[in-house]
Amino acid sequence: MTVDFTDQLDPTAKKEFHRRYYQSWSSFWKDLKYLLSNRSQIKTAMSSPQLNPAFRERLMLAVTEVNLCRYCRTFHVGQARQAGISIEEITVYLKGIIPVEVPDEQKLAVCYAKHWAETNSQPDPDYIDQVKETYGDDGFKAINMVLRMITMGNLLGNTWDYLLFKISFGQWGQ
Repeated sequence: MTVDFTDQLDPTAKKEFHRRYYQSWSSFWKDLKYLLSNRSQIKTAMSSPQLNPAFRERLMLAVTEVNLCRYCRTFHVGQARQAGISIEEITVYLKGIIPVEVPDEQKLAVCYAKHWAETNSQPDPDYIDQVKETYGDDGFKAINMVLRMITMGNLLGNTWDYLLFKISFGQWGQ
């Protein structure tokens, strides 16, 4: 195994930003417009008895760990603790793994959330069908709204870090 120490030896070595972020204003505006025009669905998703606070936080942690937004990670770890999720379960999410402690009735949705993020919001149609069948149309819509909200938050946080990275020539925002 070889280890590359180039950037440690050469401070001018090119550094790269490895997180997903908004690469155009149009994609940001598209997401913002969608969320603003679907505020009633957001309210429904956030008050859905099917998606209690712990369930929502599990979905958000799964997506955030794929997108690696440090701001959302910090916020949602706190929210998850308030929702009653154990520190042990949260620690597993922070490693990018779906914990075995996830309640059985939430496992499919949490795995779907991770898949949704890994496929850049383009999940496999068979997966979509399975989630719809398990949670119903309303549950599916609520889950997807939560995933869209956290993804936008992740991309905004990562876009900010990307700007910091660029203006500091790779010194900040990593």
